[in-house]
Amino acid sequence: MHHIESVTLDELECWHFQHGQAQLLVAKQGAQVLSYQVGDEPPIVWLNEKAQYKKGKGIRTGMPVCWPWFGNLARNPQSVQAMRVNDEPATAHGLVRTREWEMLDIDDAGEALHIELGLPPIEGGLPGWPHDVALTLSIRLDTQLHVSLTSHNRSDKPVSISQALHSYFAVSDVRNVHVDGLDGLTYIETLDDWKHVQQNGALTFSGETDRIYLDTPQQLSIVDTDWHRSIELTSRGSRTAVIWNPWTDKTATFSDMAPDGWQRMLCIETANVMNDVITLVPGASHTLGVSIGSKQLKA
Repeated sequence: MHHIESVTLDELECWHFQHGQAQLLVAKQGAQVLSYQVGDEPPIVWLNEKAQYKKGKGIRTGMPVCWPWFGNLARNPQSVQAMRVNDEPATAHGLVRTREWEMLDIDDAGEALHIELGLPPIEGGLPGWPHDVALTLSIRLDTQLHVSLTSHNRSDKPVSISQALHSYFAVSDVRNVHVDGLDGLTYIETLDDWKHVQQNGALTFSGETDRIYLDTPQQLSIVDTDWHRSIELTSRGSRTAVIWNPWTDKTATFSDMAPDGWQRMLCIETANVMNDVITLVPGASHTLGVSIGSKQLKA
């Protein structure tokens, strides 16, 4: 059985879904998952208590959808930059996280709740991005949270995109967690002139972190011994993971995060960036997805 209610957070319409023990909060703006929690466990997807819910403004919490480019457009491959026809400065993380999406379908299959959201067609395409690509976000809620972003090129020309599900995860204290599954991988250290570096062992956190891990495995884990759990991430349609924590100085520049908010979150973003960007020929589709669950650590 499931329960759905409409809720309003400041200026934004949202849906609150309950399916079994799982609770999920999703904003209509940006089709953005805001929080995900199971029973009395600590939240899995982080709900930033200082997040601002304003029309036309990105929300710093949950799982923003970055599309049709990720991050700073000027740092993207030329194929992605060439899709844009506007000379004005490009907004970070693309064009869809501040747009209103619509509910296309909801289906309770008993074991799972399926929710499908879509970006309404826009005459002439997105501003400065005149390409006919249909975008849907599918959510399945069962014993885990499964989120899938599907791009379908309906135009008669190839379209290149970078993208990410920019997921904020709740942790007890980022200084006391580590990420498994990265040992031996190459990453781009964006805080040091975008150098390529090799990861040695598990990833721990002792300062601002902003890394792009290349050729990542499908499975990554956030091991949180204080909360006696690991958050298990399984990606689909992605070979890159962006790992980010702003730490103290950068957080101090944010009006929408508490000064110590950085301690309680860690972003692992399931992404297609750098050499992993997606080019869709006419008629082609691509799905970027992540499944999120937690398991208790053995004592």
